[in-house]
Amino acid sequence: MGRPRTNDDSVRDRLIESATEMFATRPRESITIRALAAAAGTATAAVYSLFDGKDGLIAEVRNRAVAGLSRELSAVPTSDDPLADLYALAVAYRRWGREHRHLYTVLFGGVQSFDPSGEVGAADPVRPLIEAIDRARSAAALSGDATSIALSLWVTLHGLVTLELAGALDTGAAEATFRSAIPAALRGWAA
Repeated sequence: MGRPRTNDDSVRDRLIESATEMFATRPRESITIRALAAAAGTATAAVYSLFDGKDGLIAEVRNRAVAGLSRELSAVPTSDDPLADLYALAVAYRRWGREHRHLYTVLFGGVQSFDPSGEVGAADPVRPLIEAIDRARSAAALSGDATSIALSLWVTLHGLVTLELAGALDTGAAEATFRSAIPAALRGWAA
């Protein structure tokens, strides 16, 4: 059993929720610590004591987004058909983006920049995608460099989800586009 929740946990959660919404809708430089604290109903000192400042709070928001997307993608079961698994991963990615609009926006785009640098870790959302691509390549279902395949699939999927979240595609158009674009992207890498 975990430790009991404290008032600091509640303030921490409120700050993260407020920051997530603010960073998803406004440029980082326009957001002050005072505004973050006010939105969370706390003092500016809480941002410093709990996160060592605005950059630490931003890092925590991003960490939550990465962890949530990673959990969603890692929960996709593996089957004997790696192409079906890649499609299922795309479905999970889209669902997570739609259900966690602000976290998705903070993580990937709009007003904040996305920095994909760094090593792929055990909890990285890219890992299930690369593993499914490697299985598809081993089964001779896909041919090409795994990173290039992953980027091509992500660009297609990210573009679709971003347009959907921005309201440029209604639900019907987004669904139809998804059902055709993801298989088309995979066919482009067919062995």
